[in-house]
Amino acid sequence: MLNAVIFIVIVALGIGGYNYYYNATHFIDTEDARVAGDIVSVAAPTSGVLANWKGKEGEQVTKGQVLGNVMVGNRATEIVSPIAGTIVQSKGVDGQMVAPGQVMAQVVDLGQLYIQANIEETEINDIQIGQEVDIVVDAEKETEIDGKIVQIGKATNSLFSLMPQQSASGDYTKVVQRIPVKIEMERYPDSLVPGLSATIRIHK
Repeated sequence: MLNAVIFIVIVALGIGGYNYYYNATHFIDTEDARVAGDIVSVAAPTSGVLANWKGKEGEQVTKGQVLGNVMVGNRATEIVSPIAGTIVQSKGVDGQMVAPGQVMAQVVDLGQLYIQANIEETEINDIQIGQEVDIVVDAEKETEIDGKIVQIGKATNSLFSLMPQQSASGDYTKVVQRIPVKIEMERYPDSLVPGLSATIRIHK
Protein backbone atom coordinates (compact mmCIF):
# COMPACT_ATOMS: atom_id res chain seq x y z
CA MET A 1 0.00 0.00 0.00
CA LEU A 2 2.81 2.38 0.91
CA ASN A 3 4.60 1.62 -2.34
CA ALA A 4 1.42 2.37 -4.29
CA VAL A 5 1.01 5.72 -2.54
CA ILE A 6 4.66 6.63 -3.23
CA PHE A 7 4.23 5.63 -6.87
CA ILE A 8 1.12 7.80 -7.24
CA VAL A 9 2.90 10.80 -5.65
CA ILE A 10 5.90 10.37 -7.96
CA VAL A 11 3.63 10.16 -11.02
CA ALA A 12 1.68 13.25 -9.91
CA LEU A 13 4.90 15.21 -9.37
CA GLY A 14 6.15 14.08 -12.76
CA ILE A 15 2.97 15.17 -14.53
CA GLY A 16 2.98 18.52 -12.68
CA GLY A 17 6.63 19.10 -13.53
CA TYR A 18 6.07 18.26 -17.19
CA ASN A 19 3.05 20.58 -17.42
CA TYR A 20 5.01 23.39 -15.78
CA TYR A 21 7.95 22.87 -18.16
CA TYR A 22 5.67 22.65 -21.21
CA ASN A 23 3.79 25.84 -20.30
CA ALA A 24 7.00 27.72 -19.52
CA THR A 25 8.58 26.79 -22.85
CA HIS A 26 5.50 27.27 -25.05
CA PHE A 27 3.51 30.13 -23.49
CA ILE A 28 3.79 33.47 -21.71
CA ASP A 29 0.94 34.11 -19.28
CA THR A 30 -0.02 37.33 -17.54
CA GLU A 31 -3.01 38.78 -15.71
CA ASP A 32 -1.62 42.30 -16.13
CA ALA A 33 -3.87 43.04 -19.10
CA ARG A 34 -7.04 44.97 -19.79
CA VAL A 35 -9.45 45.90 -22.55
CA ALA A 36 -8.55 49.26 -24.09
CA GLY A 37 -9.68 51.60 -26.84
CA ASP A 38 -8.50 54.85 -28.40
CA ILE A 39 -10.28 57.53 -26.37
CA VAL A 40 -10.82 60.81 -28.22
CA SER A 41 -11.86 64.02 -26.47
CA VAL A 42 -14.68 66.28 -27.59
CA ALA A 43 -13.53 69.79 -26.68
CA ALA A 44 -15.02 73.27 -26.66
CA PRO A 45 -13.60 75.25 -29.62
CA THR A 46 -13.87 78.61 -27.85
CA SER A 47 -14.90 80.23 -24.59
CA GLY A 48 -18.52 81.03 -23.80
CA VAL A 49 -21.70 79.48 -22.42
CA LEU A 50 -22.57 75.86 -23.24
CA ALA A 51 -26.00 75.41 -24.83
CA ASN A 52 -28.05 72.64 -26.45
CA TRP A 53 -25.74 69.92 -25.09
CA LYS A 54 -26.76 66.49 -26.47
CA GLY A 55 -23.74 64.42 -25.44
CA LYS A 56 -25.31 61.65 -23.36
CA GLU A 57 -23.24 58.74 -22.07
CA GLY A 58 -23.84 55.56 -24.07
CA GLU A 59 -25.05 57.45 -27.15
CA GLN A 60 -23.56 56.52 -30.51
CA VAL A 61 -22.34 59.46 -32.56
CA THR A 62 -21.01 59.96 -36.07
CA LYS A 63 -17.92 61.88 -37.13
CA GLY A 64 -18.76 65.57 -37.34
CA GLN A 65 -22.05 65.21 -35.44
CA VAL A 66 -23.01 68.38 -33.56
CA LEU A 67 -23.26 67.72 -29.83
CA GLY A 68 -23.83 71.27 -28.60
CA ASN A 69 -23.02 74.95 -29.01
CA VAL A 70 -20.84 77.51 -27.31
CA MET A 71 -22.69 80.82 -27.15
CA VAL A 72 -20.84 84.14 -27.21
CA GLY A 73 -23.57 86.73 -27.16
CA ASN A 74 -25.87 85.81 -30.04
CA ARG A 75 -23.15 83.92 -31.93
CA ALA A 76 -23.09 80.12 -31.70
CA THR A 77 -20.06 77.92 -32.34
CA GLU A 78 -20.73 74.21 -32.83
CA ILE A 79 -19.11 71.46 -30.77
CA VAL A 80 -18.68 68.37 -32.96
CA SER A 81 -17.46 64.82 -32.43
CA PRO A 82 -14.08 64.28 -34.13
CA ILE A 83 -14.75 60.53 -34.64
CA ALA A 84 -17.59 58.04 -34.94
CA GLY A 85 -18.08 56.03 -31.76
CA THR A 86 -19.83 55.85 -28.40
CA ILE A 87 -19.78 58.52 -25.72
CA VAL A 88 -18.27 56.90 -22.60
CA GLN A 89 -18.07 60.08 -20.51
CA SER A 90 -20.00 63.35 -20.66
CA LYS A 91 -19.08 66.46 -18.68
CA GLY A 92 -21.25 69.05 -20.36
CA VAL A 93 -24.12 70.87 -18.63
CA ASP A 94 -26.20 73.53 -20.35
CA GLY A 95 -25.47 76.98 -19.00
CA GLN A 96 -21.94 76.31 -17.76
CA MET A 97 -19.03 78.51 -18.77
CA VAL A 98 -16.44 76.73 -20.88
CA ALA A 99 -12.91 77.59 -21.95
CA PRO A 100 -11.16 76.83 -25.26
CA GLY A 101 -10.01 73.20 -25.31
CA GLN A 102 -12.09 72.22 -22.27
CA VAL A 103 -13.11 68.56 -22.56
CA MET A 104 -16.87 68.12 -22.82
CA ALA A 105 -17.00 64.38 -23.57
CA GLN A 106 -14.92 61.28 -24.34
CA VAL A 107 -15.68 59.09 -27.35
CA VAL A 108 -14.47 55.55 -28.10
CA ASP A 109 -15.07 53.35 -31.13
CA LEU A 110 -16.30 50.17 -29.38
CA GLY A 111 -15.83 48.27 -32.64
CA GLN A 112 -12.05 48.79 -32.47
CA LEU A 113 -11.22 47.64 -28.94
CA TYR A 114 -7.95 45.85 -28.19
CA ILE A 115 -6.00 44.37 -25.29
CA GLN A 116 -3.22 46.33 -23.60
CA ALA A 117 -0.92 43.91 -21.76
CA ASN A 118 2.26 44.50 -19.78
CA ILE A 119 5.03 41.94 -20.25
CA GLU A 120 8.00 41.56 -17.91
CA GLU A 121 11.34 42.64 -19.37
CA THR A 122 12.77 39.16 -18.78
CA GLU A 123 10.23 37.72 -21.25
CA ILE A 124 10.05 40.46 -23.87
CA ASN A 125 12.69 38.79 -26.11
CA ASP A 126 10.20 35.95 -26.66
CA ILE A 127 7.55 38.38 -27.97
CA GLN A 128 7.13 39.05 -31.69
CA ILE A 129 4.60 40.80 -33.92
CA GLY A 130 1.99 38.35 -35.19
CA GLN A 131 2.16 35.84 -32.32
CA GLU A 132 -1.16 34.21 -31.46
CA VAL A 133 -2.77 35.08 -28.12
CA ASP A 134 -5.53 33.42 -26.10
CA ILE A 135 -7.59 36.02 -24.22
CA VAL A 136 -10.09 35.63 -21.39
CA VAL A 137 -11.81 38.78 -20.10
CA ASP A 138 -12.87 38.57 -16.45
CA ALA A 139 -16.39 39.77 -17.27
CA GLU A 140 -16.74 37.03 -19.95
CA LYS A 141 -14.92 34.08 -18.37
CA GLU A 142 -16.80 31.53 -20.47
CA THR A 143 -15.60 33.07 -23.75
CA GLU A 144 -12.05 32.64 -25.04
CA ILE A 145 -11.09 35.31 -27.57
CA ASP A 146 -8.45 34.82 -30.27
CA GLY A 147 -5.94 37.59 -30.76
CA LYS A 148 -2.53 38.46 -32.14
CA ILE A 149 0.23 40.86 -31.18
CA VAL A 150 0.27 43.96 -33.38
CA GLN A 151 2.56 46.32 -31.45
CA ILE A 152 5.40 46.08 -28.92
CA GLY A 153 6.30 49.12 -26.82
CA LYS A 154 9.69 50.75 -27.17
CA ALA A 155 9.88 51.90 -23.54
CA THR A 156 8.87 50.59 -20.12
CA ASN A 157 5.75 51.83 -18.35
CA SER A 158 7.82 53.28 -15.51
CA LEU A 159 9.57 55.68 -17.89
CA PHE A 160 6.35 57.65 -18.26
CA SER A 161 5.23 57.35 -14.64
CA LEU A 162 4.32 60.55 -12.78
CA MET A 163 6.81 59.47 -10.11
CA PRO A 164 9.66 57.65 -11.91
CA GLN A 165 11.96 55.44 -9.84
CA GLN A 166 14.97 57.25 -8.46
CA SER A 167 17.91 56.26 -6.33
CA ALA A 168 19.22 59.53 -4.92
CA SER A 169 20.11 57.92 -1.59
CA GLY A 170 22.03 55.08 -3.21
CA ASP A 171 19.71 52.55 -1.57
CA TYR A 172 18.47 50.90 -4.76
CA THR A 173 16.14 47.92 -5.05
CA LYS A 174 15.92 46.35 -8.49
CA VAL A 175 12.35 46.04 -9.80
CA VAL A 176 11.32 44.01 -12.84
CA GLN A 177 10.13 46.47 -15.48
CA ARG A 178 7.14 45.90 -17.75
CA ILE A 179 6.77 46.74 -21.42
CA PRO A 180 3.33 47.42 -22.98
CA VAL A 181 2.12 45.14 -25.77
CA LYS A 182 -0.94 45.79 -27.95
CA ILE A 183 -3.06 42.78 -28.89
CA GLU A 184 -5.72 42.86 -31.60
CA MET A 185 -8.89 40.84 -30.97
CA GLU A 186 -10.37 39.02 -33.96
CA ARG A 187 -13.94 38.83 -32.60
CA TYR A 188 -15.28 39.77 -29.20
CA PRO A 189 -18.63 40.11 -27.37
CA ASP A 190 -20.54 43.37 -27.74
CA SER A 191 -20.57 43.67 -23.94
CA LEU A 192 -16.84 44.49 -23.74
CA VAL A 193 -15.94 48.03 -22.69
CA PRO A 194 -12.59 49.74 -22.08
CA GLY A 195 -11.02 49.07 -18.68
CA LEU A 196 -12.15 45.46 -18.14
CA SER A 197 -9.48 43.16 -16.72
CA ALA A 198 -8.18 40.25 -18.78
CA THR A 199 -5.84 37.26 -18.65
CA ILE A 200 -3.76 36.42 -21.73
CA ARG A 201 -1.62 33.52 -22.93
CA ILE A 202 0.89 34.26 -25.69
CA HIS A 203 2.03 31.36 -27.90
CA LYS A 204 5.83 31.43 -28.27
